[in-house]
Amino acid sequence: MRKLGLLMLLLLAIKEINAQDKYFTREGSISFYSDAIVEDIKAVNSQVLSIVDLTTGKIAIQIKMRSFEFEKGLMKEHFNENYVASYKYPKATFSGKILHIESLSSNNLKTEVVGKIKLHGKEKELRTAVVIKRDANKIIVKGVFNLKLADFDIKIPKILFKNIAEQVAISFELHHKPYIP
Repeated sequence: MRKLGLLMLLLLAIKEINAQDKYFTREGSISFYSDAIVEDIKAVNSQVLSIVDLTTGKIAIQIKMRSFEFEKGLMKEHFNENYVASYKYPKATFSGKILHIESLSSNNLKTEVVGKIKLHGKEKELRTAVVIKRDANKIIVKGVFNLKLADFDIKIPKILFKNIAEQVAISFELHHKPYIP
């Protein structure tokens, strides 16, 4: 009986060690910027879920499309109804791997992340530069990349081609804290 208790305690300790390598956030930030001739469009989403596993380098991100906030309410309405169809495609996701994660120390690590981004029902390979910083209780992942709307079948009516860029800049900053199961 005593051996069984010791075994269970050891298994719990191993589980805790593994959990210490996982970091999680519900308050990440993703923004996009469309630089167009008539007007620039910017939106920010602060309801981003993300998890990072420092052992494997795996990273997963999920965002609710309706959580993007715009300067003008009408922009948000058009974004959700006419472009990303958030009623049909409520989430965008990224699943991938941070390269060279084993080199992460308390300093900044400049590396790349590779994986698949899924948006508007379409999936595309993505490879982009990231900066990762680790301090006592936090992992911060930051980066910027460009996204072509046509790659995800997001159509811009010809009449609006001066209002909306064909390519948008995506910025992200994710402040992960230790994951506690």
